[in-house]
Amino acid sequence: MRTTPTPDTEAAMVLGIASTALPFARSPEDEAERWLRILRMHGQAAVALQSVGVSEAPMEPPAARPAGEQPPPRESEPSEGGVVEAVSERAADVAAGRGASTVGAGDVLLAVMDVYGGDFDRVLRVHGTDREEVVQSLASHTPGVPDAA
Repeated sequence: MRTTPTPDTEAAMVLGIASTALPFARSPEDEAERWLRILRMHGQAAVALQSVGVSEAPMEPPAARPAGEQPPPRESEPSEGGVVEAVSERAADVAAGRGASTVGAGDVLLAVMDVYGGDFDRVLRVHGTDREEVVQSLASHTPGVPDAA
């Protein structure tokens, strides 16, 4: 019987901080920005993000929305337990897929990319990078992570 990987200390910290920060987000893209800020400070996710130059502040301002325009809806709705639970579940799947017994911050980063899709891609762009570059960096720093997402 295969057991589900559990979060290591870094991943648990990321998920805990996210659970307190995300309720204050105004949109899915704002949530994605909060995830990025958290992930760039923890574990292999931090190593990968910092190695591609992701800094605390965006390199360019996000595009302004016209007055009264609503942010786009989330590309996929999270499970009943919310987005942190959806990311946690996806991160466990990612870790299991690479044969790990624990979920690391890098697994959480890949899960956030999956759950947020285009919203996270837009956040990466304003920080001067893209999904492909981040995944390649993560693969070079994390055993078992394939270099294509």
